[in-house]
Amino acid sequence: MEKIKVERTSTPKTKPDFDKLGFGKHFSDHMFLLNYDEGKGWHDPRIVPYGPFVLEPSTMVFHYAQEIFEGLKAYRNPEGGVQLFRPMDNIRRMNDSCERMCIPKLAEELALQAICELVRVDADWVPSAEGTSLYIRPFIIATDASLGVHAAHSYLFCIITCPVGSYYPEGINPTKILIENQDVRAVRGGTGYAKTGGNYAASIRAGKRAEDMGYTQVLWLDGVERKYVEEVGSMNVLFKIDGEVVTPALTGSVLSGITRRSCLEMLRSWGIPVTERLVSAEELFQAAEEGRLEEAWGSGTAAVISPIGEMGWGDRRILIGGGKIGPLTQRLYDTLTGIQWGKIPDPFGWVVRL
Repeated sequence: MEKIKVERTSTPKTKPDFDKLGFGKHFSDHMFLLNYDEGKGWHDPRIVPYGPFVLEPSTMVFHYAQEIFEGLKAYRNPEGGVQLFRPMDNIRRMNDSCERMCIPKLAEELALQAICELVRVDADWVPSAEGTSLYIRPFIIATDASLGVHAAHSYLFCIITCPVGSYYPEGINPTKILIENQDVRAVRGGTGYAKTGGNYAASIRAGKRAEDMGYTQVLWLDGVERKYVEEVGSMNVLFKIDGEVVTPALTGSVLSGITRRSCLEMLRSWGIPVTERLVSAEELFQAAEEGRLEEAWGSGTAAVISPIGEMGWGDRRILIGGGKIGPLTQRLYDTLTGIQWGKIPDPFGWVVRL
């Protein structure tokens, strides 16, 4: 494995106020780069000052969207150290996305080393304020300067980082979501399980419609029967119905979320029944109208846990848990963030300390 070269910046940036971060607005001093060329493989791992790329207008990623990305976080623990949460899970999912998008896979240990080394170099960018973290965005783009729909022969793997606060302005307060009846996010056999930009571009129109109607996010229905719920915005979604937690099964059009997986593992360890299956919108609304839909929440790296207080579907509206965060949702949030920030013990072995 090639040694990672490190070129430190001579002009460090002025850091933002870590108490007023928002999400994805400020980027740290350095980035990791790794090139791929057919016949040579992945080569030249390096950490360099954060800055623009120089790419030809004909670069394939601009035209055919052959790219993938990931998202994970580094946290400042109470002792002042820095730790990661399940980074190898993100790396393995990234390689699953690579396989679907016909991008050469990365050696897992090299990818992990790159993430860890970049965070170490920019460790002073990991904030310590309540609810903050360092968001880590690895991504791969096709870099051939040519037109034509085929797998590229050259790629660039890059990792950038940014200190962040809450993803949603509501924070841990319940959000309002709208079940989308027109557009679909993905279909079985498509790219729904891959973390690739096209999935997110396809979601923007519905998201804007929902926002214009006063909702925070869209709840997607399946692309074939248009009746089963799949994801909420860019997160997985879970429901507590009659004491049981139900979440859409991973059928190929739903992203296999690391936070989703963590929630399910925690719930099962607590003895709470969990089922992964098809869940229809009609089932949810009927359960709500009968008082059996107790809680609902989204899960994802960016927001961690996002409680759902209200859902709309056509001309129907339901309030969940009186529009307040439910006790199980709160317990999941407190436990998960407690482990991530090192405030409580990690019985699952998820944390990687740097």
